[in-house]
Amino acid sequence: MTFVYPAVFTPDEKGGFHVSFPDLACCHAQGADLEDAIDHAADAAYDWILSELEEEDCHLPSQTAPEHIPLKEGEMVRQIMVRIKLLPDND
Repeated sequence: MTFVYPAVFTPDEKGGFHVSFPDLACCHAQGADLEDAIDHAADAAYDWILSELEEEDCHLPSQTAPEHIPLKEGEMVRQIMVRIKLLPDND
């Protein structure tokens, strides 16, 4: 399955970026530069989504359109794509 969620990249005053996901509660990442922040954001989103999928009452939120996300000066939105391969249970 492929999931795409918008992430907000906020420049850190000491360098690098802080990343948050408006649709994924408490899902955050950091990176020393934009490329690193994107990689860490994808890992954080993967872990968040996988954890939610493992719950009995799984509820994945819908994706907010990037143009509907309010941004502060210097922030930017990037779409983060996560692929999760679901395997059948062997119980």
